[in-house]
Amino acid sequence: MCPTPTAGEQLPGRLILVVEDDPLILEFLCEILQEEGFMVEPQVSADAASEYLKKHANEVGLLLTDITMPGKRNGADLANEFGDRWPGKPIMIMSGFETPKSSGVRHKVSFIKKPWALGQLLDCVEAAFKSRQ
Repeated sequence: MCPTPTAGEQLPGRLILVVEDDPLILEFLCEILQEEGFMVEPQVSADAASEYLKKHANEVGLLLTDITMPGKRNGADLANEFGDRWPGKPIMIMSGFETPKSSGVRHKVSFIKKPWALGQLLDCVEAAFKSRQ
């Protein structure tokens, strides 16, 4: 088990770009991560996240994305774009239907299958951050 920060503890430079098309899941993810001391930037699509990254990539410490979502890009496309442009930054993928391999992700990523338990999610986030240190 990876240790998680104490609730409310601020972790500088640990902005998580959270990409999820289901608004309830997105809100829940952001609340969980904020309670653990992470800063989050929610985006409802890979297309919107890609636009956000054009101006704010230096601030993002971790990409956390679902695979299946509407738009021109899906989460696998976003993960590949992110990994190509910022190879030193960690990527975490979640999905209930696909795996990173089956969806065509070319980069090393942390993966969590939906539905996940809270502890599993937080452990995976911590492991993803540690994988690139």
